[in-house]
Amino acid sequence: MEMDLNETQPTVVVSSPPGRISLRPMTLSDVDDYMVWATDAEVARFCSWEPCTSREEAIKYITDSVLTHPWLRAICLEDDRPIGYILIMPVDKIRKEIGYVLARKYWGKGFATEAVRLVTAEVFKAMPEVERLEALVDVDNVGSQRVLEKVGFTREGVMRKFIVMKGSVRDMVMFSFLPTDPFK
Repeated sequence: MEMDLNETQPTVVVSSPPGRISLRPMTLSDVDDYMVWATDAEVARFCSWEPCTSREEAIKYITDSVLTHPWLRAICLEDDRPIGYILIMPVDKIRKEIGYVLARKYWGKGFATEAVRLVTAEVFKAMPEVERLEALVDVDNVGSQRVLEKVGFTREGVMRKFIVMKGSVRDMVMFSFLPTDPFK
């Protein structure tokens, strides 16, 4: 899987070993599946974006933000339908940040954990200059914290009053994974 954050999204598809999920670039034809999670206020609760309110708004978001993102992949089930997405964002030359979102009906089933594990392993193979993969998680987002812990990320601590999210100053938990860290 090519992970150059300076390129457009490649078409390589990566699958988890048991084949429960695969990761691929999102396309505009994914708009109806995208709307399943993007319109759900509970899914958007800890995200920087507000729930999507129309198909036109979803098309604009996918066109302007998803298709232009340097590294964002749809998390797909065996039928190739997206149930969420996962992304890598540059922080600086040696650090990247991971983020993900999943349709609510798939929470608690291990799909996010599989996706994070796949991408975490690939980041260090494809980008040997990366010394640290980070995740910032809202203190109240216990499910996402558990995903990272199950993969083997280290909970480093709470960043107090760290970010303004949807008009509210929030505490965030910092997680990290280093190339030398073992997977769980």
